[in-house]
Amino acid sequence: MALPSGRRSSTFIRLLRHGFTDPSASEHLLESPELAHVRDDPVLLEALGATADPDLALRALVRLLEAQPGDTPRRELLDTLIAAKPLRDRLLGVLGASEALGDHLARHPGDWQVLVTYEPSDLHPGLREFESGLAGADDPVALRVAYRRCLLSVAARDVCGTTDLAQTAAELADLATATLRAALAIARAAAPEDAALCRLTVIAMGKCGGHELNYVSDVDVIFVGEAVEGADEGKAVRAATRLAAHLMRICSETTVEGSIWAVDANLRPEGRNGPLVRTLSSHLAYYRRWAKTWEFQALLKARPVAGDMELGAAYMAALEPMVWQVAERENFVADVQKMRRRVVENIPAGEIDRELKLGPGGLRDVEFAVQLLQLVHGRSDTSLRSGTTLDALGALAAGGYVGRADAARLDEAYRFLRTMEHRIQLFRLRRTHLVPEDEADLRRLGRSLGLRADPVKDLMREWRRHAGVVRRLHEKLFYRPLLDAVAQLGPGEARLSTAAARERFVALGYNDPAAALRHLEALASGVSRKAAIQRTLLPVLLGWFADSADPDAGLLNFRKVSDALGKTPWYLRLLRDEGVAAENLARVLSAGRLAPDLLLRAPEAVSLLADNANLAPRPRAHLEQEILAAVGRAQHAGQGVTAARGVRRRELFRTAAADIVGSYGTETRPVEGDQGALVDRVGGALSDLNAATLAGTLRAVVREKWGDTLPTRFAVIGMGRFGGHELGYGSDADVLFVHEPREGVDEQEAGRAANNVVSEMRRLLQLPSADPPLLVDADLRPEGKSGPLVRTLKSYEAYYRRWSLVWESQALLRAEPVAGDAELGRRFVELVDPLRYPAEGLGEDAVREIRRLKARMEAERLPRGADPALHTKLGRGGLSDVEWTVQLMQLQHGWAEPGLRTTRTREALAAACAAGLISGEDAETLDEAWVLATRVRNAVMLVRGRAGDTFPSDSRDLAAVGRYLGYGPGHVGDMLDDYRRTTRRARGVMEELFYGATDR
Repeated sequence: MALPSGRRSSTFIRLLRHGFTDPSASEHLLESPELAHVRDDPVLLEALGATADPDLALRALVRLLEAQPGDTPRRELLDTLIAAKPLRDRLLGVLGASEALGDHLARHPGDWQVLVTYEPSDLHPGLREFESGLAGADDPVALRVAYRRCLLSVAARDVCGTTDLAQTAAELADLATATLRAALAIARAAAPEDAALCRLTVIAMGKCGGHELNYVSDVDVIFVGEAVEGADEGKAVRAATRLAAHLMRICSETTVEGSIWAVDANLRPEGRNGPLVRTLSSHLAYYRRWAKTWEFQALLKARPVAGDMELGAAYMAALEPMVWQVAERENFVADVQKMRRRVVENIPAGEIDRELKLGPGGLRDVEFAVQLLQLVHGRSDTSLRSGTTLDALGALAAGGYVGRADAARLDEAYRFLRTMEHRIQLFRLRRTHLVPEDEADLRRLGRSLGLRADPVKDLMREWRRHAGVVRRLHEKLFYRPLLDAVAQLGPGEARLSTAAARERFVALGYNDPAAALRHLEALASGVSRKAAIQRTLLPVLLGWFADSADPDAGLLNFRKVSDALGKTPWYLRLLRDEGVAAENLARVLSAGRLAPDLLLRAPEAVSLLADNANLAPRPRAHLEQEILAAVGRAQHAGQGVTAARGVRRRELFRTAAADIVGSYGTETRPVEGDQGALVDRVGGALSDLNAATLAGTLRAVVREKWGDTLPTRFAVIGMGRFGGHELGYGSDADVLFVHEPREGVDEQEAGRAANNVVSEMRRLLQLPSADPPLLVDADLRPEGKSGPLVRTLKSYEAYYRRWSLVWESQALLRAEPVAGDAELGRRFVELVDPLRYPAEGLGEDAVREIRRLKARMEAERLPRGADPALHTKLGRGGLSDVEWTVQLMQLQHGWAEPGLRTTRTREALAAACAAGLISGEDAETLDEAWVLATRVRNAVMLVRGRAGDTFPSDSRDLAAVGRYLGYGPGHVGDMLDDYRRTTRRARGVMEELFYGATDR
């Protein structure tokens, strides 16, 4: 009967109340003849409403009824459905969760009968039951049908809650094992002559091997083959290969009944490039010589499942000892963590926020962390040698290798995420790990997990919560038990033994695990609030230290800073509450000696690390203003210069910290992409800092003896790298001193005053103190060390007019006023401009002289025993080669090209390229070499705490230089090769442009 317009039927309203989203269509389906005698039965509607997707369940049920071969089987299905709650829950639960299994039942309408039985063996079937279910499937199509029939019962138990996540995953793995055995039997029956020649075993890997398979997942395998007695090995291996390939096709190929799943053999030695089947001896030879760390990690889950089980057992017995020795490899932890990072980096940007498995806080984070701990501690504790993630996590907690609370939270999160993954895959039986975007899909997913109030909102909240737990805990999992090893635990709580803690420290790259444990005990033991905060911080800090080349130094330095600041109320609060402070501090403390030494002289500078914005270099004007103000408050020159040096120390730390954080990168700040910009920033910051320090020192010295006015105007001219804004951490301040007597002042008196100022400035800046000295070098002055330290402007003019040599013109290319009387500095620049940018350029004699000087320097100044290919300053393609090439172009063309009139090497090189004096390719080659050599020098100073022009000989220092330059553990050789290659190209350009060679 038609309803009046605007009114809804009672059925429509009941459907809405039971969770149907398309009640009109569903009401129409209920009117179908197949449901005639049950459509008003409330039991049916309530059962449909309890499913993940009532609309889908009803549609699939009608299709199943329509597919029945007659009225009698249709009536039998309906009567059983209404009368038997187990069948009702199972069948409708599957139909509401899986469109694919609904399609299977529509094609095979009698298969609903497998859901009727309710015997104990049916509640928790094992391998034997699944083999029985597949028995009789003697061709690929029949195998697919039988597989889906068995899968139907697995899914029914899952969606009804009869089995939990772990039991469902184990059943899926057992079903896969039975399927591999059936497929191998079909392959052997198809090629009996091949089967007679060989023994073939199938080793399950990955989730199948670990007894924790998904609904739809590639089944990872490795094949091992041997000849039967008396058979030729080569022929036997070829026969085994044909059988293995046929097995893979049986499972993977699509037929009228679809496919089962892909069989993936890419975890075998050499991956897809290696032979599909190897003998046991061939496997052993590969793993002994060539296998990488990840390949042994993969073997954690290896398990013989099909074929010759005796051969499979021999394979396991031979390889198992190798698996448990892999943690002894150099860079073991770094290799595993690097592989995890590579997995994340390969996720498309548009999918990373929907990735259940591979994204941050996903399933792989839990699995990697658990496997890492198994490999470290499973050597000595066989209870940890399980291929199943949740079993292994439980064993790690029971043994004290993981905190019980952390393990429980990870277990809960892992179960939730895996169940989400199962429900997503179950819908269409497709291999995916992406959370859907469609509202209807999310609603069905949420309801399948028991979230009925607001399925979509609740699902997203729970997913984010569990992913957050994983993200926070998966790295701490490795480090937190180290603290428990030295902490006071409650009764009954397991702890990491001292031996196990040392074992873990060694795996992390610590050289002195006993000292590391002492540091942890000093920092984290006790019941004070300070110790409690340290116990929160240290698990994360230990991981960051382990990511450096010298974890021991990082932890030791952290203890020193904490000892110095531990009683201040803000220090630990800063590290705990400010997001970037703790990681920035960890990077700085473990990157070498220079930055920690600067910090330990004034630990309060740690506050600079609270915000990356704090690490930006301060402008020279601001630095000078602060230093001059401090000098103005000082009671005498010594106190003023001490204040200036204190500011310099703090700013040196700021610059070094910014350099380290930019070079290493952090979770919130990626590695600086433009290495040239990083070099320029460091060079500019250090040059500005030294200029401001000299200005303050000059003010302090003048003020003490002469008050506000010195009898002579006085200026400091920066030279070399100082004038070029290219200072490194270990550079001296090259300068010239110039003065000009004030009107009415005797020239001798002015000279004495100027000399007194110079000597007092140099003395005060080099006095032993907690602050690093500033070495002032005036050797580039006229007549060098034999000439007066300071001259009048007129004296400079007379000298340069009469005696100046070409090397002095070259040195003056870097001259720039840095402190003192600005007007006098400007006039000095006007005086030297004609020398450094001579009209019409250099004559041929001058060019020959410069080339002669360069050749002599290369022959005589390179230290004895130094490798010319690795000396950053004087070696082939190093700083000297690039700078002399650029400076020759400045001397020759600066008079005509304004862009070349700069004290900065990279700026002049860019100007020369713009002017067409050098090709873009050659300019890029020189620039790359100059930047790299500069960064190596900076790295050496940061790592060793003292200047050096060559790569360190100590292996740990060399590795630290590599980390600064972006080379991971084990890639020091790549770093040296890249340096040689870069500088070799630069040397070729230099020889052509500087020496005029033409054979490049």
